[in-house]
Amino acid sequence: MNTQFPGASIRDPDGEGNGPSIRIASMPRDSSPSAGRAPEYVVELDNVSCYYGSFRAVRNVDIRIAKHAITALIGPSGCGKSTLLRTMNRMNDLVPSYRSEGRILLDGQDLSARSVDPVAVRRRVGMVFQKPNPFPKTVWENVAFGPKINGYRGDLDELVERSLRRAALWDDVKDKLKQSGMALSGGQQQRLCIARTIAVNPEVILMDEPCSALDPRSTLQIEELMRELKKEYTIVIVTHNMQQAARASDTTVFMTMGDDRAGYVVEQGETIGIFTNPKNQLTEDYVSGRFG
Repeated sequence: MNTQFPGASIRDPDGEGNGPSIRIASMPRDSSPSAGRAPEYVVELDNVSCYYGSFRAVRNVDIRIAKHAITALIGPSGCGKSTLLRTMNRMNDLVPSYRSEGRILLDGQDLSARSVDPVAVRRRVGMVFQKPNPFPKTVWENVAFGPKINGYRGDLDELVERSLRRAALWDDVKDKLKQSGMALSGGQQQRLCIARTIAVNPEVILMDEPCSALDPRSTLQIEELMRELKKEYTIVIVTHNMQQAARASDTTVFMTMGDDRAGYVVEQGETIGIFTNPKNQLTEDYVSGRFG
């Protein structure tokens, strides 16, 4: 089902994604979580607080991530967006001073339980980072690495090709599979990292500012890829680019921080509502560029 948002636009006078007036772009959306049916939630954060030592970085977060949709986390720098994202697949467990409270549910299973293997969590909840980080290996080895260490027994050549096709990269690299992945362009490297992530068949893909190091053309390619991938995966993206959140996401979660510097959720809802009719004045001030 395609829904158009007539008359809406994005204005960005400085061309940097930080213009003073931002409204949601007019474009088709193919599977909004509210498109005539009740959404199915894959990830649920229940009263989650995150700490680095004695410092509370995020407090009392309750959010739900809809299946086969793109959820954007937006908010000023330092409000805990990336911390919250990394909490969803327990990447922050690698930080010695880190701990969390509350529950992080994936398909109803509490991922924060001591009995849950964090490595197994990361197979189900993949991560794409801000800066493309291909391994110093060939294109083929980059994509095959995860399945190989996880004991994949199928046809690796077929899996590599399928993953590269899903990442819209096959046509660019089909004759370069034995070349270093680090020799690709920045946008191609990021799509290679996405192919590497989906090769292990996760349920959820987390993206931490995946386009911040890319040029505008590569950014639009990644956004187009995300819209295609959400047909098979659930995607959560952290972005500081309001135009990107408006263009690419179905649901938006706006965060800011309090006087104690702990990040918290101000408002969450369908992206069109957050950008055109926010319920909270703080949200309106942020998406319109009055602070941030």
